[in-house]
Amino acid sequence: MQVTISPGFSDPVFQSQAAFRALLNALAEPGLVQQVAPGFAAPEGLEPATAIALLTLADYETPIWLPPALRDGPAGAWLRFHCGAALVDEPAQASFAVIDGMTSSPLLADFNPGTDQFPDRSTTVLVQCAALGGGDSVTLSGPGIAGSREIAPTGLRPGFWAELTENAELYPLGIDVILSHGEAVIGLPRSTQIVETR
Repeated sequence: MQVTISPGFSDPVFQSQAAFRALLNALAEPGLVQQVAPGFAAPEGLEPATAIALLTLADYETPIWLPPALRDGPAGAWLRFHCGAALVDEPAQASFAVIDGMTSSPLLADFNPGTDQFPDRSTTVLVQCAALGGGDSVTLSGPGIAGSREIAPTGLRPGFWAELTENAELYPLGIDVILSHGEAVIGLPRSTQIVETR
């Protein structure tokens, strides 16, 4: 079966710099919505913001984990072509990963949390969700947040916030998470503390 690969950046310098700044801001100011992919046409299976993030951050030295349905379809072909990235079978091998927020696996703990010597070599996980608002709220605190901040994304599996709480307990190890929907993202670095609203 022949796969048609959709375009990448139309203006690589401008678009990659703008996306990189937005992604840095997302992780520096957890919980604030950042627009990263205005008008971008992503391959099937990837939110525009997810595609832009990977196009900006990944290259041939940064292995990517995708769910099998994405890895073997247009999204996998698009990433191989535009990023030159290797697509790996095991979550723990990945520098970047994409998961559907509603699927039960893999767990966040299945990804690489880094090591004592190299905590920066952990996986950054892009979680594609149904929306970045309109759901049950959680309260964030920690670096980059003055006091506290609330977010309420939808389309996340039961227990997702408990997984992130366990991840934060590993700090300075642990994964960094980016929630993605449409053209926007919310950053949740490993240093962020999360309290579910009861």
